[in-house]
Amino acid sequence: MKFMDEYRQPALIQRNLAELRQAITRRWVIMDVCGGQTHSLLRHGLEAALEDVLELVHGPGCPVCVTPAEAIDAAAELARRPNVIVASFGDMLRVPGQRGSLLQARAEGAKIRIVYSPMDAVELAASQPDQQVVFFGVGFETTVPATALALLHARQRGLTNFSLLVSHVRVEPAMRAVMQSAETRVQGFLAAGHVCTVTGYENYHSFVAEFSVPVVVTGFEPLDLINGLFECVQSLEQGQPRLSNQYERSVSPTGNLHAQRLMEQVYEIVDTPWRGFGRIAGGGLAIRPEFCEFDARVRFQLADAVCSSDVDCRSKEVMLGVIKPPECPLFGNQCTPETPVGAPMVSSEGACSAYYRYSRSNELTS
Repeated sequence: MKFMDEYRQPALIQRNLAELRQAITRRWVIMDVCGGQTHSLLRHGLEAALEDVLELVHGPGCPVCVTPAEAIDAAAELARRPNVIVASFGDMLRVPGQRGSLLQARAEGAKIRIVYSPMDAVELAASQPDQQVVFFGVGFETTVPATALALLHARQRGLTNFSLLVSHVRVEPAMRAVMQSAETRVQGFLAAGHVCTVTGYENYHSFVAEFSVPVVVTGFEPLDLINGLFECVQSLEQGQPRLSNQYERSVSPTGNLHAQRLMEQVYEIVDTPWRGFGRIAGGGLAIRPEFCEFDARVRFQLADAVCSSDVDCRSKEVMLGVIKPPECPLFGNQCTPETPVGAPMVSSEGACSAYYRYSRSNELTS
């Protein structure tokens, strides 16, 4: 449990919280970008403990949540075709598309397999040459190298029955979209530590310079988040927006160069629709034309995903940090984890799901 227990020490948490509170002279608005950070802030009571001195808002930091409903429908439609198996991580099965979830499709006879890595899907294709195996690739830059590697392995092994249906999204363009919104109130960011293990954080220098907001790379444990907030607050209080790394045990300035080369070899940057958010410039990745035989959209002649809106739902305002989830009139009524309407509720990692869970479990402290 190294790197976990030592970042959850109650006495140290209370001491650092007190120091953070003393450093704050005004109620700054700071956005955490990752769903894991959102859940940790709520689960450990940090947001409630700072509510009177600091406003924490939560960005579009869950790739499962922002996967377009049309992409989920496309995966379900493929799985219903003869001789096609769709392989997916388990967290995608309950996420609703416009015509139901993959779990519902499987119950109706669609061929959907849960796998633990993209390479499992490659092995499935190798073991069943009479079936077309499609891996549903979803995630931020953290998961992209694995799907790229799976494609290259499939090509090396000469597999003609393996392809990828990808809905990979990129974090920094979403942060840029937040700052470009006329409604934004965000004054600083906690950057997603797990993404930066792959990408590094040097690319955020230009972001900080352009928008004059601090960006602090941080992890997910209570002390990680408190230290990240302290660094962000100090930067704001001093009027000197800067980029800093509070997750040095996992993140380096340049990131994982081998993983980056894999990503660049297989994928190209494209404008991409995010569920509940809209189309984001440079917000996603697509398989390069030279690998089109492994692109399920090309192989099966699927339409591109489009931007659809969640009717009467204020999910975009939640993801922009304009409102908190309980301010949406659907929250906890029509929109629950069992019957999600908006993007931040469709996955357990979403901000609305986190608020629903922890505000009802008495885990928040006052």
